[in-house]
Amino acid sequence: MSTPSDAPTAASTMTGNVADLALVADIGGTNSRFAITDTATPELELLHARRYKNADYASLQHVIEAYLSEIGIRPPRAAIAVASPVNTDNIRLTNLSWSFNREDLRKALGFDELQLLNDFGAVAWSVPALTADHLMPLYVRNKSIQRGPVTVLGPGTGLGVAMLVGNANTGWDVIETEGGHVSFAPLNAEEELVNRWLTARHGRCSNERILCGSGIAQIDAVLRNQIDHATGQTLSVRDPADVVAAALAGHDNDARRTLARFCAILGSVCGDTALIHGSRALVIAGGIVPRFIPFLMASAFRERFLAKGRFVAYLENVDVFITTHPEPGLLGAANSLRNKHPLGP
Repeated sequence: MSTPSDAPTAASTMTGNVADLALVADIGGTNSRFAITDTATPELELLHARRYKNADYASLQHVIEAYLSEIGIRPPRAAIAVASPVNTDNIRLTNLSWSFNREDLRKALGFDELQLLNDFGAVAWSVPALTADHLMPLYVRNKSIQRGPVTVLGPGTGLGVAMLVGNANTGWDVIETEGGHVSFAPLNAEEELVNRWLTARHGRCSNERILCGSGIAQIDAVLRNQIDHATGQTLSVRDPADVVAAALAGHDNDARRTLARFCAILGSVCGDTALIHGSRALVIAGGIVPRFIPFLMASAFRERFLAKGRFVAYLENVDVFITTHPEPGLLGAANSLRNKHPLGP
């Protein structure tokens, strides 16, 4: 398995014939990522990888057309991962103002087959295709993942949660979930402050409100007391990337306090989700955590992951990994084309 390639765009870079080519896409809340894969090759490859800012395009159809026009290839099949449930014909993205009908989109783009996946369903499909280079052991007894259930969870624009079931010998399948939207359970005074603020703004506080990029910014604002409780306004919100950078630089106590709280909450949510899934392993994905793995390992993540009363011993046997593959959604979409379709319509 190779990482995404920005190779020359001529179709001659592919092996096999055009009928074996497929578009794979990962449509997030901020960016859309695309590649071409050849489903007939022995090795799973991602070629002609590109990334587009969603804000520059009016719809999913328009950004796909821009990509296909740029690379000059028209594959007959597509597997598209979207940040939304995909159990209906009419799709509305959760963190993006795009909506579409799956059959209308297929016809408009001229695909013979269009497979839709939830974005974290695609990330879960990537796990069986990961090599040791892109699956970093965090707390493990088994250095590879051979059997499910496997929880796949990760903060990014939102909080994705999916489950990988099956095993390496007989095959895998993916159960797509919306587990990131369960209610947040604060465990101390700092977390109560964050919970009350986000509940006041949104009516409730889900895990996704906290374990995402904007969540880092909100935790930081609350802990710095940058909230005007009279007006309900946030007075000063820092960019989440700046908060993380300041925490890692080591001189900003507020930023370090924020990132430490984020890691602790992530540990609690990972432990809860592993119990719900009955997991043998848990894989942390998403675009945020790989930026600060050493900080995570020095934080209260492990303590909070295990802090489940009588089930500490159970969770000690759950292997925890971090995927560092640059495009797990694309890899998973490509892998899903080589396997059974994900559970669902």
